[in-house]
Amino acid sequence: MVTTTDGGLFWQDLASDLADEQFARSYALESVRVATIDAVINQLDEARHAAGMSKAALARAVGSDPAVVRRLLSAPGVNPTVGTLAQLAAVVGLRVCLEPADELEWQVSSGSARPAAA
Repeated sequence: MVTTTDGGLFWQDLASDLADEQFARSYALESVRVATIDAVINQLDEARHAAGMSKAALARAVGSDPAVVRRLLSAPGVNPTVGTLAQLAAVVGLRVCLEPADELEWQVSSGSARPAAA
């Protein structure tokens, strides 16, 4: 039986796997990817709600099928394109932008220190 509580078999196995530098880097990159998409989708949905728009109205505003926007804002594991995010964000008064990762995220994801500024 696999346990997922602190100290359980899952966490012990993960800790063992994370000792491998390549696995740790891949795990960190995937964790950042998932957390970033979740944060963007949640912020977009909160802005939609604050604007008093239904998911269908948001879809109509960008000429999309309402089912597409419903899945984007509700289904697990979504991976929208930047273009789709930019369109939907614009309708609710947002824009998509990038921000620098903190130093630890950079080191874990890239496997090296951040290059010095020129």
